[in-house]
Amino acid sequence: MTVDTAITHVPELVVISGKGGTGKTSIVASFATLAQNAVLADCDVDAADLYLILAPEVLESQEFYSGRVASIRADLCIECGECVEHCRYDAVLTNGGSALRASYSVDPIACEGCGVCVRFCPQEAIEFPDRHCGQWFVSDTRAGPMVHARLGIAAGNSGKLVSTVRTAAQTVAGERHKSLIVVDGPPGVGCPVIASVTGTSLALVVTEPTVSGQHDLERVLSLTKHFGIPTAVCVNKFDVNPVMADRIEEVAKEQGAAVAGRVRYDEMVTSAQVEAKATTEMSGPAGEDIRVLWQNLQKIGAAHGIRL
Repeated sequence: MTVDTAITHVPELVVISGKGGTGKTSIVASFATLAQNAVLADCDVDAADLYLILAPEVLESQEFYSGRVASIRADLCIECGECVEHCRYDAVLTNGGSALRASYSVDPIACEGCGVCVRFCPQEAIEFPDRHCGQWFVSDTRAGPMVHARLGIAAGNSGKLVSTVRTAAQTVAGERHKSLIVVDGPPGVGCPVIASVTGTSLALVVTEPTVSGQHDLERVLSLTKHFGIPTAVCVNKFDVNPVMADRIEEVAKEQGAAVAGRVRYDEMVTSAQVEAKATTEMSGPAGEDIRVLWQNLQKIGAAHGIRL
């Protein structure tokens, strides 16, 4: 597909967390079954796993290139050592040779793609092609169309791949007349998270009732506040520590975030994962809580002029 960067913007709900393992993806999968007219976007490209629940049927695959990587041509190299001298990342390897002459190669994992070796090579013996970093896909699932990606091993530029997935999801939404994009964002507060939340319509932060959960939540709320993004909070497995859940919700309110709901600890969630189903596709208290959470998010979105 050709990604259209000039299409009308479809509202985006992005679900993020301060750390991995809070239940973010399970909640997104449930939202996918509850949303009536949505495109799904798995932007947790470093560890994408939404596909494990929704079993997408891939319709289209695109290669993802970002940055460059140096490669020394042995047939042109005179082994002068200029590349070794100028590389700040120790990416140029010496591969033995005689005492007077050595052969060189570039470690593609250590190479940062700065191009300084290309600039100083007197023989123009260093090639500098685009770096292949992974693939992204457009698929169909039982819950609707889905855009997702697979980042290569040790590949960088995950923030750029996140932006590619989001843009492709907007294109799919325009082509299929969808009114909402539900984004499974990455954890933390780094570059991939920034790429996930920038310009989005509403963010839901999923956290846990622990001291570290409160700390991580405060960091994420600082990020969404910086970008002026309306934000709601959900405490997952709140009944494990109700006192801490109360404290986290107070922190959320103090930071200007809405409290969207709570989800109980429920062993059925694990059973649903084993059966590759969303929590809301099974019968249990957690599924009921997520339905209430979705209804509350619709109200919060409406207050900001966003229809979920």
